[in-house]
Amino acid sequence: MKYLNVAEKNDAAKNIAGFLSRGTARRREGLSRYNKIYEFETQVFNQNSTMVMTSVSGHLLNYEFTANFRNWKSCNPVALFDAPVVKTCSKDYEPIKKTLEREIRTCAGLIIWTDCDREGENIGYEIINVCKDIKPNIRIYRAKFSEITAASVFRALNNLEQPNKNVSDAVDVRQEMDLRTGAAFTRLQTLHLTQVFPGKLSEKLISYGSCQFPTLGFVVDRFKDIENFVAEPFWRIKMAHTKDDLTIEYAWDRDRLFRKSPCEFFLEICQENPTGTVESVISKPKSKWRPVPLDTVEMEKTVSRKLRINAKETMRIAERLYTQGFISYPRTETNIFPKELNLRNLVEQQTVDQRWGEFATGILNDGGPSPRQGKKSDQAHPPIHPTKHAPNLTGNEQIVYEYIVRHFLACCSKDALGHETIVKVNISDERFTAKGLIILEKNYLDVYIYDKWNAKEIHCYQEGERFTPTVLEMVEGTTTAPKLLTEADLIALMEKNGIGTDATHADHIDTIKTREYVGIHQNIYFIPGTLGMGLVEGYDSIGLEVSLAKPMLRSDFEKDLKLICDGLKNPQVVLREQIVKYRAMFENVTQRMQQLEEKLAARIDEQRTDVQNVNTISEETFKPVLKCPKCNNSMIIKKRKNDVGCYMSCCGFPTCKNAVWFPSFVEQIDVLDASCPNCGPNVKKLKITFRNRQNPFFDGNSKVVCIGGCDMSVLENLNVAITSVISANNPAAAIPGTVPVVNRPMIDVNAMNNNRNRSNNIRPRNETILTTQRANNNTPNRRINNSSLNNVPMPQATPNNNTTSWIAPNPGVQNNGIQRKVPALNVIRTPNNTNNGMNSSMTNQTVPVCNCGTAATLLTVRKEGANKGRQFYKCQKGKDLGGCDYFLWESESQATPQPNNQRMPGPSAANDIYCNCGQPAVLRTVQKEGHNKGKQFYCCPGPMDTKCNFFKWADGDASNSFSGGGGGGGGGSWGRGTSGNRKNWSNKKSKGRGRGGTKRKATTNYNNGAKSRRRCGICGEEGHIRTNCPNASH
Repeated sequence: MKYLNVAEKNDAAKNIAGFLSRGTARRREGLSRYNKIYEFETQVFNQNSTMVMTSVSGHLLNYEFTANFRNWKSCNPVALFDAPVVKTCSKDYEPIKKTLEREIRTCAGLIIWTDCDREGENIGYEIINVCKDIKPNIRIYRAKFSEITAASVFRALNNLEQPNKNVSDAVDVRQEMDLRTGAAFTRLQTLHLTQVFPGKLSEKLISYGSCQFPTLGFVVDRFKDIENFVAEPFWRIKMAHTKDDLTIEYAWDRDRLFRKSPCEFFLEICQENPTGTVESVISKPKSKWRPVPLDTVEMEKTVSRKLRINAKETMRIAERLYTQGFISYPRTETNIFPKELNLRNLVEQQTVDQRWGEFATGILNDGGPSPRQGKKSDQAHPPIHPTKHAPNLTGNEQIVYEYIVRHFLACCSKDALGHETIVKVNISDERFTAKGLIILEKNYLDVYIYDKWNAKEIHCYQEGERFTPTVLEMVEGTTTAPKLLTEADLIALMEKNGIGTDATHADHIDTIKTREYVGIHQNIYFIPGTLGMGLVEGYDSIGLEVSLAKPMLRSDFEKDLKLICDGLKNPQVVLREQIVKYRAMFENVTQRMQQLEEKLAARIDEQRTDVQNVNTISEETFKPVLKCPKCNNSMIIKKRKNDVGCYMSCCGFPTCKNAVWFPSFVEQIDVLDASCPNCGPNVKKLKITFRNRQNPFFDGNSKVVCIGGCDMSVLENLNVAITSVISANNPAAAIPGTVPVVNRPMIDVNAMNNNRNRSNNIRPRNETILTTQRANNNTPNRRINNSSLNNVPMPQATPNNNTTSWIAPNPGVQNNGIQRKVPALNVIRTPNNTNNGMNSSMTNQTVPVCNCGTAATLLTVRKEGANKGRQFYKCQKGKDLGGCDYFLWESESQATPQPNNQRMPGPSAANDIYCNCGQPAVLRTVQKEGHNKGKQFYCCPGPMDTKCNFFKWADGDASNSFSGGGGGGGGGSWGRGTSGNRKNWSNKKSKGRGRGGTKRKATTNYNNGAKSRRRCGICGEEGHIRTNCPNASH
């Protein structure tokens, strides 16, 4: 069997391959010049196997925003909290990715050898995802190890485990949150403040990070403590005794007083009788404890404090020593050696060194190593320790390695032992204390040169002994301000407050130095810059519940990440909670930027520049409408290039080219906060404003609609392809627990791609009676049963025992690009024996169902006017009581479907004939000269610029009637029916998809409904051509 093995770095891959192959590995080049490939044979699961070992270089994939949001001025920064993000491979790492893809093709298994911490686990899953894209069923294993030694890697190979998805998910959540918060606040600060302070900040990148700013906050807080410090005078009594040329100073038990007169009073009392009496002499053993095993934070602090190597450089060196096999894994929170670790062998390896070899030999001869244990364990790695002797190191590598070895030997040794003497003296009831120390055994101090323990001589006093002090006087002093923070102090504060991890402390500190938020004083102390001071003071003054410069927010987040690792919290829940929290703070900050500006102006010494509309891009422009059915990214409304008209684009562009191009009569589209109750919380309602009264919904210049697919008439009127808003794998999926979806038919997606007339692809419920209005109403209804759609399930609400539901499609034609439809009816039939509390005249009749899913109520117009006495249907609750704005004239409800053994009654009067707009047709007389002059006909009563194309001769002659309806086969319309009753400009006999007749030629058909739409030559989508393709707009 053949396995692909992947380590985190090339050095690790090389050393692991060397141990597992016992030095026989064959090297060859990969597609990346920095990441070699090593081949060898070994046993896996007791079977001879071929191993291919290669590596990545840290993270292979990284989160970034989609193309629509990468440009800093592409959107309002607040949109970044909701903007889609993707994990992509950068161009520099593409060769590594291609190497993995090539090698995995010939392998049957994958073994992950990345570092065994959070980041390593996440890198492992990045490798897994790349390989599974090529070979989905590949076997996956995880090697767990803490050091790159022969024993450790063979032990890992013999105990392969499964990777931990929880740990990887925690890293994904952290990375995404860091990207969103960092990008949003960085863009806000940079775009805004560089314009407000062009003199000092015009060329600055004013970055933000949720760990970076609390770290800066610690430095600023300490500096402000010093800046605001007021020295106070104090007084104390000094007493000393000299004997045999040895002077012993005593400490006053009251220490110091901040008022001079009381101190003078106590001094006068003592001076009246200045004889001191020894009250007690306490002699006891004294120990100086050896250090506990070394963890990452302690290493960073000590190396920074004692060796003057900063934390970032220390970690770089430690990682290098680890990959070379000299030390164990350097990122650990553990300070307890596990019982199974053979410390004796590790000590023996150091006996050959001239500097500490003798001390190591002494440990082995004195009972062996007995380390002092700490209290922390991350259950992943042991404490940092040397794994083999390294005599040839130089420079800082040698210094850091020496420190790790000396620390290891010290903690395996014994505590330093001494003898302490404490003498207490009474002078006129004022007590003084002196201490002496004799060091008996230095033990660990012999090797651990970084600690000091100084002896202090003291006279040999006896209890009751009396003496006269050599010095007895009052001295004055003043309090001193605290010192500036050192890097060691800063790391200690970060660890205490939960900012970052042992693996990231150094990076956060380096960032605030790089951004010039802080500087280094005397190469030791951190001092904030004017920009850093101004930002922290500004955020503190805004009055947020928790300041962004304080550690509480990040600390809580780190706790949640730990719970994700332990499997106790859902990563998506944590992500949503954090996004909501930071978005609210962001909006609060944007409203109070003036307060931040004032603090910053005072610090950088520059007057604010009044800038109007600094953030010119509206947040509304980037509100997501719904999820793209093709890639699950958000879809947003955009203006066309010439700012005339709108279209809806997927945020996944250019990877996903899904788009919706709205008709030209749509002037403006506003995304509302309200979600569609039928489509779910991810689908927002739209307020559409129409141009020149060209509203296909007949109710004013604007209309609030949902284009999520819950109402097909909306999609038809706006010329929206159903496949652009509903997934082909889950079309028209209803939301559980909601009312039945209105006008939401099942769609044959394949037919939809070839047929823009959506009414022909509607299947409301398994086998449904569809009724189509025609010019001559004597055409029988037909039962539609499209077998090609039977494999698509339709979510249904549980029907009432007393009702039966239909969805009736509505006829329609196109005129001047405006498609007009009679609102489709969702009706219930009321049995003869039940009136359900409605008007008794409605029993045994079809009753329209409003958009709430309940039966509409029948009302009568009372207001004076042309419609007085006319009946109409309306929602029972009404919009003010939580209902909908459903409205339908009672006469229009006659389009309700009838049982298939009945016929729709023909018109008995002019008022029974309705145009395609749903309005009563008007009777006209032909005035134009010709053989039809004087002949009467019915047509739409609307204005010329908005009326539909309905036409019917009053005498019933259907030869030239045009109603614009029609499903396939039969009927007297210009739809998709046969051509027996329609005008055929080619003078050839043809018919549509219905029964009988000859085949219709597309080249001779001038019917808008059947004519195929042009497709773009760039993206292949309908509705536009290559000159105005959305690709160009990006």
